[in-house]
Amino acid sequence: MLKKFALIITLIYSIALATVSLITINDLPNIGVSFGDKLFHFFAYALLVFLWFSAFVNSFKFKKKRAIYFAIILSVLFGIIIEVLQDTMTVSRALDIYDVVANTLGALLTSLALWFKNRLHVKKS
Repeated sequence: MLKKFALIITLIYSIALATVSLITINDLPNIGVSFGDKLFHFFAYALLVFLWFSAFVNSFKFKKKRAIYFAIILSVLFGIIIEVLQDTMTVSRALDIYDVVANTLGALLTSLALWFKNRLHVKKS
């Protein structure tokens, strides 16, 4: 299912992530972790890289190595743009460099996992 609808799922997720990042959310539950929002950023952008990788491979027929590069660049730039928009377009959000770091680390972790998976798969052939 992901292969067939990869681009649509990725676009919906990207729009939802941008929306959640730019709206004011009150009364969030406290998960008891002092850096819980950074974990959200980390996992949200880790998933974003995976979805864009799947979209590039399945919808645009990119080679896997090229898809990894494009997915990480797109995801990191997306995260930076969202942070800048939070600072310039909203009154309740602010640019946080640590959010950018968490986004980038999540993107890098997924990219490394995809790269190793792709590399191991090539050696089997």
